[in-house]
Amino acid sequence: MSENGTSLSHLSAAMASADTEQFQTANTPTITFASSPGADLYFHSAVIAVGVVGTAANALILYAMVASKQHKKQILIFNQNVFDLCSSLLLAITYALRLCNIRDQSAIMLCCCYYSR
Repeated sequence: MSENGTSLSHLSAAMASADTEQFQTANTPTITFASSPGADLYFHSAVIAVGVVGTAANALILYAMVASKQHKKQILIFNQNVFDLCSSLLLAITYALRLCNIRDQSAIMLCCCYYSR
């Protein structure tokens, strides 16, 4: 009987600890890390630098392929470099706009003014 009693108390203790874990995880607040404005500025600047360097490198590779007429032979490499050029350019533009704090509505207004000409 003592074996049965200890196993039941052990089982109830395990179930109680499982219930408290669920209760604690359900009520734990989400952790958000506050980044300092300086670190955010450095991160955005580094991403812009990577985008600019990537754009320049891919543009140079594409120019070399077109100048040597290799773009007709190496179509897959040429297409991959075109995609890389576009993504690097868009990365630099996107983070430059984020760094300047241009809101979405302002960007839409800039596009509308540009295309209305």
